[in-house]
Amino acid sequence: MRYPHFLEKNGTVGFAAPSYGCNREPYQTRFQKGLERLADLGHRVKLGPNCYAGCGVGISNTPEACGRELTEMYCEADCDVLISCGGGELMCETIEHVDWERVKAAPAKWFMGYSDNTNFTFLLTTLCDTASLYGYNGPTFGGEPLHPSIMDHYRLLRGELCEVHNYDAFEKQEDSIASVENPCAIIHAVNPFDPTYFDANGERTDTWRAKGRLLGGCLDVLSGIRGTRFDRVNEFCEQYREDGVLWFLESCELNPMSVRRVLWSMKHAGWFEHASGLLIGRPMLYDREDPGLDHIEAVRGIAKELSIPVAFGLDFGHLPPSMPIICGAVGTASGEGKRFRMEYTLR
Repeated sequence: MRYPHFLEKNGTVGFAAPSYGCNREPYQTRFQKGLERLADLGHRVKLGPNCYAGCGVGISNTPEACGRELTEMYCEADCDVLISCGGGELMCETIEHVDWERVKAAPAKWFMGYSDNTNFTFLLTTLCDTASLYGYNGPTFGGEPLHPSIMDHYRLLRGELCEVHNYDAFEKQEDSIASVENPCAIIHAVNPFDPTYFDANGERTDTWRAKGRLLGGCLDVLSGIRGTRFDRVNEFCEQYREDGVLWFLESCELNPMSVRRVLWSMKHAGWFEHASGLLIGRPMLYDREDPGLDHIEAVRGIAKELSIPVAFGLDFGHLPPSMPIICGAVGTASGEGKRFRMEYTLR
């Protein structure tokens, strides 16, 4: 596994928009505030040509323009780390136009983003054997005041953090106070962190542990990658079979039945060969229940069939705050009651 150099004290932070750009509120103002904050921390910022674009369908620009920007910004020597401007809908079309051979040959660089950016974080790891960061997109750095999770992302990029913990509370969609009029509003976390742990037999437990090579992202995106020419997951899992693969997964628009279908198909595609456990972030449709199935049971049933432990409701995904996750690192995850922690080993 290739690990990029961490961001130095006066290093340059680059931004690209392979999915949505920051062309509308509240993202535009929040993004600008984030750029100012990074400058105050001593960093130069470098913007790709699509950062404020909004002429594309489901992404910032045409797939060709987005793929070209992502390739150039990732391979650009004058850019030390690269952060996505936002999530979106059709970044799958962007990856067709990324020069993957050039990316693979370039010096490793931290790329950070989540949601639709799974198209790059996941493929950097599985196609290029390069670690990536599943975490906040650029505008989040403009939150005011800063939530502790935002500084955890920054400290990880700086190489100052090798262990993350849960936060006390989280924000559901209906709790958000961010708006066009209040674009930089802090994460409005009012719901207590409440994880659910199951052992390898599918039984609830208060003490939980799993270890393995971290791999995952947004299920909505992974379901589209599965079975395409970009799917090299089975080879990756075989390469790291001695470590075991610790999957981290979250969902955006999927209801419980959809989550169950995606997990079922991943199982039968062989993606869970050598799986050591499942880490499940809070789904966007957190309280959604389908007849006979909620989000917890959607994942517990599959994990029980695989005889692996699962932790549900963790701090990552579409309901903030989120822990930064190093895709490709060896993660040692543990839970006890209402607490969760994960340690990263870069080997």
